[in-house]
Amino acid sequence: MTAEAPHGAEAPSELVQLLTPEGERVEHPDYDIDLTPEEIRGLYRDLVLVRRVDLEAVALQRQGELGIWASLLGQEAAQIGSGRALTEADMAFPTYREHGVAWCRGVDPVNLLGMFRGVNHGGWDPAEHNFHLYTIVIGSQTLHAVGYAMGVQRDSAEAATIVYFGDGATSQGDVNESFIWASVFNAPVVFFCQNNQWAISEPLEKQSRIPLYRRASGFGFPGVRVDGNDVFACLAVTRKALADARSGQGPMLIEAFTYRMGAHTTADDPTRYRVAGELEAWKLKDPIERVRAYMFKNQIADQDFFDAIDAEADELGGDVRKRCLALPDPEPLAIFDHVYAEPHGLMDSERAEFATYLEGFEG
Repeated sequence: MTAEAPHGAEAPSELVQLLTPEGERVEHPDYDIDLTPEEIRGLYRDLVLVRRVDLEAVALQRQGELGIWASLLGQEAAQIGSGRALTEADMAFPTYREHGVAWCRGVDPVNLLGMFRGVNHGGWDPAEHNFHLYTIVIGSQTLHAVGYAMGVQRDSAEAATIVYFGDGATSQGDVNESFIWASVFNAPVVFFCQNNQWAISEPLEKQSRIPLYRRASGFGFPGVRVDGNDVFACLAVTRKALADARSGQGPMLIEAFTYRMGAHTTADDPTRYRVAGELEAWKLKDPIERVRAYMFKNQIADQDFFDAIDAEADELGGDVRKRCLALPDPEPLAIFDHVYAEPHGLMDSERAEFATYLEGFEG
């Protein structure tokens, strides 16, 4: 189905949608998906639990337990749908907001919180989860992803790479350079742009005069816009793009048209640059409520199921909070560990200088 997009500042002309905001299942000629009731219940569980972790993290930051937090509120469907499309062999390169994808890749949420608490540099092994460490520098992970994809290509591996970025990152040189390299070398990479309408305080119209997915054609590969609040559509579109990449058909740009319901980070105040009516309009397109409505209408789940998921979410939130607060502070000199693989003279002298500084507080 080609439908009117969820309404934000400007509604796009078309997008792939399989589940309407009212919870009605619709068809699309190019993308479809056949999900079992068990799979649908699993997607709903993912959406709810990931949102609960996110809300707990926001609360922890407001209470001074995290230095900062980048909320995914409103973007759960884009992340869970694309994350569940990945095979075990595929590699994902995130920004700093892909908590839902991390969940799909089996990363402990407390490891995410540890980084924002300042007690680790990521806390998980990218090779173990096929999920790279968070990237704070805007857009640089796209080059990393393309390079990895070119390696996969040369290894003749049955795998693809996916890389996440936001609408604001499309103005970065690194992202455009990665498009060129991916196109020229036909790299097996999927560019997944979560267009949440705001690059911090800059609206989408300050980033592009055309829909973002159409930029791909200028680099020589296809692009598609998907309803980023529709977990079914995000799963279907990403699954096909990854399959095409693995089969040698090259890169693809997916623009997940969604909305950042919270602040850019907890250091941001979105009320200074966007109106309340815009937020209210997007609440009607909530990614969780549309799945819940669909499940009720089609008798895929009853109230006992929803109550059990809510209870599990509360238990998870409590567990995440408890374990986050119990994270030990690292030794101050540990900041110098693992910066270089081999001994480094400048680093050694800086370590010694910092150790001397710390000794001044002793006694």
